[in-house]
Amino acid sequence: MRVPLSWLCDYTGLPEGTTARSLAARLIEAGLEVETVEAVGADITGPLVAGRVLEIEELTGFKKPIRFCRVDVGRANGTGEPQGIVCGARNFAEGDLVVVALPGAELPGGFAIGSRKTYGRMSEGMICSASELDLWEDHAGIIVLEPGTAEPGDDAFGFLPLREDVLDIAVTPDRGYALSVRGVARDAAALYGTAFRDPAASVEAVGTAGGGHPAEADPSLCGAYVLRTARGYDPAAPTPIWMKRRLALCGVRSISLAVDITNYVMMELGQPLHAWDGDRIQGALRVRAARKGESLETLDHVKRDLDPDDIVIADDRGPVNIAGVMGGAETEVGEGTRNIIVEAGHFDETHIARASRRHQLSSESSRRFERGIDSALQLRAATRAADLLAELGGAQVEPGYTAVGAPRAPRPVALHAAHPGRVAGVEYPRATVVHRLEQMGCTVEGDGDALTVTPPTWRPDLTDPNDLAEEVIRLEGYENIPSVPPRAPAGRGLTPAQRTRRAVGRALAASGHNEVLCYPFVGERDLEGLQVGADDPRRTCVRLANPLNEDEPLLRTTLLPGLLKTLVRNVGRGMPDAALYETGPVYLPREGAPERAPLPGVDRAPTAEEREALDAALPEQPLRAATVLAGRREPAGWWGEGREVSWSDAVESAREVARAARVELVVRAAQYAPWHPGRCAALYAVTGGGEVLVGHAGELHPRVVKAYGLPPRTVAMEIGLDLLLEAAEPLTAPHVSSYPVAIQDVALVVGQDVPAGEVEAALRSGAGELLEDVRLFDVFTGEQVGEGRKSLAYTLRFRASDRTLTAEEAAQAREAAVAAAAERTGAVLRG
Repeated sequence: MRVPLSWLCDYTGLPEGTTARSLAARLIEAGLEVETVEAVGADITGPLVAGRVLEIEELTGFKKPIRFCRVDVGRANGTGEPQGIVCGARNFAEGDLVVVALPGAELPGGFAIGSRKTYGRMSEGMICSASELDLWEDHAGIIVLEPGTAEPGDDAFGFLPLREDVLDIAVTPDRGYALSVRGVARDAAALYGTAFRDPAASVEAVGTAGGGHPAEADPSLCGAYVLRTARGYDPAAPTPIWMKRRLALCGVRSISLAVDITNYVMMELGQPLHAWDGDRIQGALRVRAARKGESLETLDHVKRDLDPDDIVIADDRGPVNIAGVMGGAETEVGEGTRNIIVEAGHFDETHIARASRRHQLSSESSRRFERGIDSALQLRAATRAADLLAELGGAQVEPGYTAVGAPRAPRPVALHAAHPGRVAGVEYPRATVVHRLEQMGCTVEGDGDALTVTPPTWRPDLTDPNDLAEEVIRLEGYENIPSVPPRAPAGRGLTPAQRTRRAVGRALAASGHNEVLCYPFVGERDLEGLQVGADDPRRTCVRLANPLNEDEPLLRTTLLPGLLKTLVRNVGRGMPDAALYETGPVYLPREGAPERAPLPGVDRAPTAEEREALDAALPEQPLRAATVLAGRREPAGWWGEGREVSWSDAVESAREVARAARVELVVRAAQYAPWHPGRCAALYAVTGGGEVLVGHAGELHPRVVKAYGLPPRTVAMEIGLDLLLEAAEPLTAPHVSSYPVAIQDVALVVGQDVPAGEVEAALRSGAGELLEDVRLFDVFTGEQVGEGRKSLAYTLRFRASDRTLTAEEAAQAREAAVAAAAERTGAVLRG
């Protein structure tokens, strides 16, 4: 909503020195989103005056009609002599009063005016159109002023609204009243403590009810419906400059006087209106639901099929208007209209909102109806428009009018006087609460702290105590609420799951992975791309009742689809070397859960039975971590060749996660979709009760790579964080020994099918408590170790916490580790 400051000041007096920007700041503090303050016309400078056309000489011999005009500009040119100006417009005559920009003036867009020779004559200035002055959109020609508006030579800034400050407000859905100058002015008056002059209160709705054009209205669709008729309207009557300018500042294009009046009243009061050519209406007007098969050509000349959910206005022939959205072309006000019927209705908000979206017609009317309008304003708004038709268009307003239905009475709300203070954390006296509510138009009753508040008809959003508390708080000033950071009770902090999740994220980020956040929605195509079988548990998904995307109606059972699609997007945008990770929940259906979750009402809190049913329908949500890697893991450069990612990098990312979770991980070969059968590792967490499968890692299957469009040899890992939490060792501070380390290397020959992890586990178990670390640093196969055999070389680090180890102690520990490896895996020392 664009609000010109001068129009707002018609209804409330602001303190001296109040600027548009300071007003905008106060309105923002009160909850209105003022996006910009525009100084319209600030770029117009120099001599801009009124001039009277004395002579017009038609110039011939040119491709278009050109006129040389002698214009009286008084003493504004310094000489008092007529000004010679070349002009191509044809909509003025000798004796007309026009607006003249003299040499030295500058018009919007940096257009400087000077004296120059053109079409064989010296032109000393310019006769201005509305578009050239940025007053409103008009291509009909120059501005012709009404007689008596000014005298030749008068400064145009005195009689034309050239400069104006305009507040552009983004009105939120709960503040429909702010879609009018009346509503914003009321807020401004409350904020500054000035008097508010309600423009609706000045309209005297005289006449006889029941004497207007016959009408009927379905009370379930329309609470109040008013018609006023103006006869003898002059269709040639022009829209006055002040009205055109105000509409243009509000962002509304001038069309004709009748249409401009309905738009003007809508911007002023917030009540949408519609004007019909009364001679084109046949029979009584009826507000009803559309019938199946009906259609209507709207004012934009599009024939629209109507839905039974649409509210229409119909005469004896059928629909002539989609109520609250757009009128029909057949009954629109035209150049020959002499009798006008003005309509003002209070239509059901939800029907209007649905119709606007259904027909893709978001009009100024529908924006206001769907947010809620004043339910008691219809008669005054229609009367205001009819009076303007009489004043500006020469019409005669019929004394009888139609009024169907009655204004919807607001429902009283019980409010404790201390409630706003409890919500804000600031104590507001009872008198302050009552004063602020009365400023908003509420009626407040009650002797003590128990108040009964009746909201005004223009605030349908005030329905419960919290709404009323918000009004008190915002008018008292959000900035006056102290910032008090919450203080955590002693001894509390992050849960073990939260600490583990953060530790995992830090570990993966430190090892070169970038975190991404993916939508949890997948489709059947994503699961088919992973090559998972029809009987795979990951195929059993929770289906959304109202998905954002019809192609992704399921909740994910694995993190991989989102990560793989994100990888493809990054590679496609020039990032071929990528290492991505995500931690988040997957959604697994509970056994015996209902097919559809219950949908309790929003008018109350759910009952215990409803909460139990909702909990039963919720899926299990285990936490997982996953990584995908492609391209080079180590970049090439002057330091040497780079290294492409391999399945071992996926396994290492799993080890990073396990270390962050304080879990020992065992890696074994496996076959599991979507990984390559020969390059897939199963990940086991070592617990007191044995080993638990927690995830998989390795190189993706070529079919998966092709299905998703991934780079060749892409690798991935997925591991269950909840399972790691269950297997995690208690967090204890490590003991740091100050004694030196004893390092022993050992090379063991084992069968080709013996996993290195089993050999490492055997070394750890045999070395005893002196062993600090084991690291595999070499794997060798060849004739020297024999066919079907491999050599694994480990570095063993020994250290005691209370002494320096002797060579004999280190050798004994090494021999014990080798003996354990030989017993459990058949390993022999390499000669």
